[in-house]
Amino acid sequence: MSEPTPQSAGLGRAITVSTPEGPLELDIYTEEGYRALAELFTRAGWQHRAPYGVTWLGVWGVPIIQLPEDVVAMQELLWRVRPDVVVECGVAHGGALMLYASILELLGKGRVIGVDVEIRKYNRLAIESHPLSRRISLIEGSSIDDEVTARVHGMVRSGETVMVALDSNHTRDHVREELERYAPLVTPGSYVVVFDTVMPLVADAPRAGADWSDDNPLEAVRDFLSSHPEFEIDESPHRLGVTYCHSGFLRRIDERGDL
Repeated sequence: MSEPTPQSAGLGRAITVSTPEGPLELDIYTEEGYRALAELFTRAGWQHRAPYGVTWLGVWGVPIIQLPEDVVAMQELLWRVRPDVVVECGVAHGGALMLYASILELLGKGRVIGVDVEIRKYNRLAIESHPLSRRISLIEGSSIDDEVTARVHGMVRSGETVMVALDSNHTRDHVREELERYAPLVTPGSYVVVFDTVMPLVADAPRAGADWSDDNPLEAVRDFLSSHPEFEIDESPHRLGVTYCHSGFLRRIDERGDL
């Protein structure tokens, strides 16, 4: 029996996209064509809840609700930065906590602090019964509550390398406040990663919110960067084309502008 071979299904190698100047035909094998396809795939995948079926660590798998490309980007950053502490605002099912804890386990050090306004009973049970739970601490409460913020800051010891991931309430004001509260924890060369900056890109999707074009994490990032020159956007995690965090990987630099 002959081996099956990939088929193009007669689709060809050109796509036509709409631009302000009118229709534009692109070759999918060019860089411009690839970027257009990546954007279309990101938008369509978001509408169809592509990341909702993604889990981490097989039989112990917990839903992570992240694109595989962003999962890869995060593990690269964790391996490069080798943080002592990862702070995640927005726990959901706990899959991202497991991702971060598993990389820290391979590094042989570190812990994760997960903050969520509500940690549901069965999510907490799944997290606390996981083999990596010894590397995880949970705090229930709003990430922008003064007491919660103080607890997180109090759990970080002097001299520790810290990374922050923001994936909770995605309104502009909430994310902006989170950045003010948690970005100071980030050490030079490390990152604060803002998730779901994709919202304005998918604002025309059927299941998008009516105000997503203006009220989104990307606007919070722009506001934050305008007054915080100690942070810069790292574009390297976006090289796979598909991401929910475009312009959301913020690297802290030192006073000279160096890592």
